[in-house]
Amino acid sequence: MTVDPGLDVRRIAAAARSILACPAEVQLVVDGIDDPADPDDPATGLDAAGLEMQDHGGRPLLTCTADSALAVAATDRRGALLTLTSGLGAAGTAERDATLTLSGRLEALGLEQCECCDEVRMRVGLHLDFALLSRTSAPRDAPDETRVRVPLGAFADPEHELNRGFLQRSTEHANLCHQDELRRAIAAMTQTRLGEVVGVQLADLHAGGVALRWVDLTGAHSAELRFPRPAASAAELGDLLRTELHAGLC
Repeated sequence: MTVDPGLDVRRIAAAARSILACPAEVQLVVDGIDDPADPDDPATGLDAAGLEMQDHGGRPLLTCTADSALAVAATDRRGALLTLTSGLGAAGTAERDATLTLSGRLEALGLEQCECCDEVRMRVGLHLDFALLSRTSAPRDAPDETRVRVPLGAFADPEHELNRGFLQRSTEHANLCHQDELRRAIAAMTQTRLGEVVGVQLADLHAGGVALRWVDLTGAHSAELRFPRPAASAAELGDLLRTELHAGLC
């Protein structure tokens, strides 16, 4: 399958990166591991490895326990196929009807020690040789028009670092895991007692700022927070959020 020269490559690459950063489901198939999801075989099951995944500059970065089947496969540089269904937007919307398929070769990138439990974990990269976007609802025998080859150069372009999926996941993480810090930020900003701030929600996070919504004893409120400069990277966006809101955000 070749790339259609009439396609908007930049838009296709942005959509693919957004799914990589914000998947609803992730399936991994590795050469030499018959059933990575088999819970009855902890010696080979990748689920038992405590598998985690994130987008690292357009390259899937996996982490697992150092003695897991995935770690062994990465050391052997085995081939792998990663399938991600879209987690963009709300469940049941058309944005969820997309699947990103990535194929490549695993690579062991080194060991790291978990900060919270001292467990030693392996960092595993997937060196890509193919990326494909398709409709999740399309039948297996659907025509090629329902599948789009994503050029790997465009897929890894740094311009997609602050993609929509990354911004959605960052917002969800802040709202779910940093409610105390957000409440303190709003209390300080509005000169309200902390106990009177019932809840806070970030919305519409983008390179230039973020929308704030909160509820206190007087009702519901909203405000737009503008950064002093647009963020140019994920790290800079995190720094701006921490500076403008609360140092405890990550």
